Amino acid sequence: MTPIISAAAIILPKFDPIMVSIGPLDLRWYSLAYLVGLIFAWWYVRRQVRAPGSAMSQTHVDDFLFWGTLGVILGGRFGYVLFYNFSFYSQNPMDIFKVWDGGMSFHGGAAGVVLGVIFFSLKHKLNMFRVADLIAIVTPIGLLLGRLANFVNGELYGRATDVSWAMIFPSDPYRQARHPSQLYEAFLEGIVLFALMMFLWHKTNLREKPGFIAGVFWVGYGVFRFLVEYVREPDAHLGLMGDVISRGQLLSLPMIIFGFWLISVGVKAGKKVG
Repeated sequence: MTPIISAAAIILPKFDPIMVSIGPLDLRWYSLAYLVGLIFAWWYVRRQVRAPGSAMSQTHVDDFLFWGTLGVILGGRFGYVLFYNFSFYSQNPMDIFKVWDGGMSFHGGAAGVVLGVIFFSLKHKLNMFRVADLIAIVTPIGLLLGRLANFVNGELYGRATDVSWAMIFPSDPYRQARHPSQLYEAFLEGIVLFALMMFLWHKTNLREKPGFIAGVFWVGYGVFRFLVEYVREPDAHLGLMGDVISRGQLLSLPMIIFGFWLISVGVKAGKKVG
């Protein structure tokens, strides 16, 4: 492969994926992103449910933290195994549990959280669509932190390019100048989507249409991820399906459809209230 190196390409240093070591324990940037994202979500949702008539109580929020964490970790890991590297893990099943070696799928993690919302809501007799709206408004922060951790780790970088802001990642064996696709995703899936969620939650009456805000999140993430996939380097063992659609794009399509379904649920609920 012939390197594409822009004269203005930014050569990134090799960042240590381990933030700090305490004895035999290593705190990695990626683990920190998960931890901070979950703590922020817990804190922010707890503040929102103080109002009378909220979807759940603060005690419910405390309980759901376990369900949400379990859904993110198990769903993210098994999603990666099934969607992205099943041939390897089917031959090395014990490696499935080596989460410290990396390999998490947001699509799988999202599915895990959806199941967590369903089971939790049924158990506590809560309106699952209202609960879903609350979870949706804080999820972009976790996405933002996760993509920044991807950037620090020098993983999931973009395709080769000659744009003036191209970057050369130390983990790239071809030393190509590439799109910093992790930062594109951090901006779109994290900052833009969070700003949209905050606007819809605090500046509109859409919280009175349970499921609508969650639906906007799913559509927004699916569309943003689909677009960024055009400049994101596919996994070497996957590539593109017929040079038309990537695995990430294929998995984003059901998310978009699911999001529109949630929006329609919210619209119908709003009509009943009206």
